[in-house]
Amino acid sequence: MTQKKEKLKIIPLGGLGEIGKNMTVFEYGKDIMLIDSGLAFPEDEMLGIDIVIPDITYLERNKDKIRGLFLTHGHEDHIGSIPYLLKKINVPIYGTGLTIGLVEKKILEHGLENVQLNVVEPGARIKAGVFTVEFIRSNHSIPDSVAFAIETPLGVVVHTGDFKIDYNPINGDVIDLNRLAEFGTKGVLVAMSDSTNVESKGYTESESTVGNTLTDVFRDCKSRIIVATFASNIHRIQQIVNAAALFGRHVVLSGRSMLNVVEVAVKLGYLKVDEGLIIDIRDMKSYKDSELVLITTGSQGEPMSALTRMACNEHRKLNIKKGDTVIISANPIPGNEKTVSKVIDMLYQRGANVIYNALEDVHVTGHAKQEELKLMLTLLRPKFFIPVHGEYRHLRHHAQLAQTMGITPNRIVRAENGDIIEVTQKSIRIAGAVPSGAVLVDGLGVGDIGNMVLRDRKKLSENGLLIITLIFDCEKNMMVPSPEIYSRGFIYVKDNADFMNESKEIIKIIVNKCNEARVSDWSVIKNIIKDEMGNYVYDQFKRQPMVITMINTINNNTNNKKNSNN
Repeated sequence: MTQKKEKLKIIPLGGLGEIGKNMTVFEYGKDIMLIDSGLAFPEDEMLGIDIVIPDITYLERNKDKIRGLFLTHGHEDHIGSIPYLLKKINVPIYGTGLTIGLVEKKILEHGLENVQLNVVEPGARIKAGVFTVEFIRSNHSIPDSVAFAIETPLGVVVHTGDFKIDYNPINGDVIDLNRLAEFGTKGVLVAMSDSTNVESKGYTESESTVGNTLTDVFRDCKSRIIVATFASNIHRIQQIVNAAALFGRHVVLSGRSMLNVVEVAVKLGYLKVDEGLIIDIRDMKSYKDSELVLITTGSQGEPMSALTRMACNEHRKLNIKKGDTVIISANPIPGNEKTVSKVIDMLYQRGANVIYNALEDVHVTGHAKQEELKLMLTLLRPKFFIPVHGEYRHLRHHAQLAQTMGITPNRIVRAENGDIIEVTQKSIRIAGAVPSGAVLVDGLGVGDIGNMVLRDRKKLSENGLLIITLIFDCEKNMMVPSPEIYSRGFIYVKDNADFMNESKEIIKIIVNKCNEARVSDWSVIKNIIKDEMGNYVYDQFKRQPMVITMINTINNNTNNKKNSNN
């Protein structure tokens, strides 16, 4: 009697229906392996939140099964949540040189110890329980990116990671299409492919095209040059450095992430910089403007980024001045268009000459467009297909693209985070779900901010706060009908004296009625005041500020005071 085979489970915990926090679980029997552990940046309504990471409840429940975490590349949306994962589960980590170097930096910042980091070269094969993972060289906007061919007891799963097909990459390492085609010839059970740029027709331009544009700009420029780009885009930084060296300029770095990434990339040999070319920002005064290039963060208009602070004249060491040439070498991430546009306007107001992608070819994407996605499917010839890494519309378009390549709808799964995708040699289907979602990180707090807190923050930001203070006389066992009212972010008190006086009268009436009825439950009194004042405020202003009632207690004999608020 033959033993019944287990089913392969593929469980995305992030990266589907969204951009960021990529994480995928592969489970077979008693073994689990993971691909990536990324973060996402907070949406506009997530006030005060620093980052968003995947919910790893399922992994915590099954931590004894986890054999390894495999990393496709070093972008934050693929490695950013690793420290938070390691605080819960100590898992071996496998990645290429630069990726592991960037992870190591994060681990040191978080003070983690005894972490198992393993540097793997493209072409190597790693055993992880029943899984064997082969690293396949790829191209992306950061060096050392890889795809994975995962050999399982049921067949091979190929995960492309984020990729593009660049025949002329900056570091000379072309994506290994031959190896991908070999797996396609042998037979691929499931292909999982990057969907980010599926809406764009044609082919993605080579990163080297940006270098030509930068060279032209540097050649004709006599002023100081400031280039804003992603800190992790080592290829872009290399081309900026090359252009600076070509025209006798020194390079200054600004932004914490920029300094960290460049330090790691230079140390590991992924960024080639002549000795003395990079100078400290404090030494800029020793050079003419025509001898300087500043590489900075802030290409997405982030409020606290170096470029935004320069544009607002709030940077401690450097501000924009008339005649500066500012190059924004990145496209806005969806949702950031307004903030980027605002920063560009502020730069113009400061007298800068601003160059961005709408004017010059100063950016190319690191993600494959339609023709490259078609080529990947042609090479892999998968039995089943799962589009990954993208918002809902991206996944849907990629599924439709796969159908044009001959993959029938019943062999395509368009999943959501948390879905259990169950695979056999003959079928693929969604067979349930595990806990998933967004865990919010606010300062040192991880997951302690929920929807109620966010709703309160939103209400405070939109309508402000009305604080009412009352006194409870313990000796007389009654409220003193002499309230004080304070406004924060709601109205300017001095301009609304009539409202403030009328509000005090309303509260006095409520307190007197409660005293007459001998209502001693403070929570009841607070709720009555909250409801009555809420209605009155809305009638007067059509606004709904948060109303908080604070009660101080006094005892005339002992002069003791206590405080209660709601």
